[in-house]
Amino acid sequence: MFNMISAIYLLCKIIFAIIVPPLGVFLERGCAADFWINILLTILGYIPGIIHALYIILKY
Repeated sequence: MFNMISAIYLLCKIIFAIIVPPLGVFLERGCAADFWINILLTILGYIPGIIHALYIILKY
């Protein structure tokens, strides 16, 4: 059961990372430097923000 809940939570974070990249990073790392870097990347270009968010979520 724990693995199912963990998989659903991971899927939700990935969906958030595609829709609002900083939210996905915030859910994974909190208000750390990765979050602020992702906000900057999302402002400069939406696609780099998504790529960075997916990298952070799948790495940790």
